[in-house]
Amino acid sequence: MPEYEEFSMLKENADEAGIPWKGMPIVKREFFTTSEGFSISGILWGDETPQVVLIHGGAQNAHTWDTVALALDVPLLALDLPGHGHSEWRPKCDYTPFVLSAQAAEAITYWAPKAEAIVGMSLGGLTALCIAADHPQLVKRLGIVDVTPGTDRAKAEPIINFVSGPEVFESFEEILTRTIEHNPTRSETSLRRGVLHNSHEIEDGKWSWRYDVGRAWKDKNNEHDSEPIDFSELWNKVSEIKVPLHLWLGGAWSVVGDEDVEKMRSFQKEMVIKKVEGAGHSIQGDKPLELKELIKNLLDSEIVD
Repeated sequence: MPEYEEFSMLKENADEAGIPWKGMPIVKREFFTTSEGFSISGILWGDETPQVVLIHGGAQNAHTWDTVALALDVPLLALDLPGHGHSEWRPKCDYTPFVLSAQAAEAITYWAPKAEAIVGMSLGGLTALCIAADHPQLVKRLGIVDVTPGTDRAKAEPIINFVSGPEVFESFEEILTRTIEHNPTRSETSLRRGVLHNSHEIEDGKWSWRYDVGRAWKDKNNEHDSEPIDFSELWNKVSEIKVPLHLWLGGAWSVVGDEDVEKMRSFQKEMVIKKVEGAGHSIQGDKPLELKELIKNLLDSEIVD
């Protein structure tokens, strides 16, 4: 079994990205219980009130932001969404952005009520969108990483193919090998870190993912009889957002089509759109320093009352 202490690899993150290492940052994992009684976990960077909230995508966890957090070097909160990382799983695979946003909003109110920006990636982006619409007091600026309500199964097919794979693996090496095969542009060291953060050893020395592998949308023929991915109800939320909105897209490949960008623009005339060359869907993993700069630009954007 590989040795694992969740913050022990941060220097490796920094070295790989070319970030000067200043010594171990102030960083800790904490837990919060929602009004429904569910436990949500988050990683708090720094010892002051978080300026930024980061929300990961589906089948990921708070550690997907480690390199971005090191580069930003500001107090921030990286959440584990319900059903992911160290947060509690919900019954019946109930992980729609509507449900997740209500739970995340409680956690943000507790940990980061004065954050200057909320940034969400993929499922986390749609969750952040709902938070901005339904809990506007929590969101001063909104950054969305490579997703819109127009994202559907066809656009997300490469991701679904990966997460629809085996739920249990004979060894850590097997789960790592599958991850490497599906992420040919990423370094093996970064993928190894990601798998260590996103998996755990179970009985008989086997390994499984930390996220809820039974999420109903992952396979249209699975036992949950799920409907195809459809986030179109969220378009109404886009029109309700009244804060600076930045949309960042993967330049190498994306789950966002041109028609989605145009529809977003029809609701948000002042929206800032940037394409990150060389990045795929997970910009925070492919181009963390570029994303850091985009988040800094978001933080510098003027809030209009």
